[in-house]
Amino acid sequence: MSRIGKKPVPIPAKVQVNIDGTEVTVKGPKGQLFHKFPADVTIAQEEGVVVVTRPSDLPKHRALHGMTRALIANMVSGVSEGFERVLEIEGVGYRAEMDGKTLVLYLGYSHPIRVEPPADVEFAAEERGRLIRIRGIDKQVVGELAAEIRKMRPPEPYKGKGVRYQGERIRRKAGKTGKA
Repeated sequence: MSRIGKKPVPIPAKVQVNIDGTEVTVKGPKGQLFHKFPADVTIAQEEGVVVVTRPSDLPKHRALHGMTRALIANMVSGVSEGFERVLEIEGVGYRAEMDGKTLVLYLGYSHPIRVEPPADVEFAAEERGRLIRIRGIDKQVVGELAAEIRKMRPPEPYKGKGVRYQGERIRRKAGKTGKA
């Protein structure tokens, strides 16, 4: 039995959930999210919680059960609290700054890289351009955007220069040794 799928999703007082068959719309103080789920799982709202059930114990249904419940929980959490990813920039001359809502990255290339935020996502550059905060209501969009920014200059193993997630540990390599 799916341990995650069995748990009901609590709905905070300021969040409104509308279920229309397999389509779920979640409205909250930070915005609105919509998702269409597979018809194999049943989604119901009961006394302030959302319950997800599956028709059988087939591996496909077991996988959909837990995933559907987790996506609904992320939608509820996103419209009530939001999600945030923090990136750190390490390296001489590497920095980030804001130009209106656009994030401008200087990562050692011959040109600055401009990143436009999608809808419901906002950037913030802090600590003299060494930290980038990505905030939004959709966990997938925030995580994907953070991964794309990290991919522009991933941390290298010799000096550790590049863009990394906050708290990420980079395995360092020893450089070449001098003449013996």
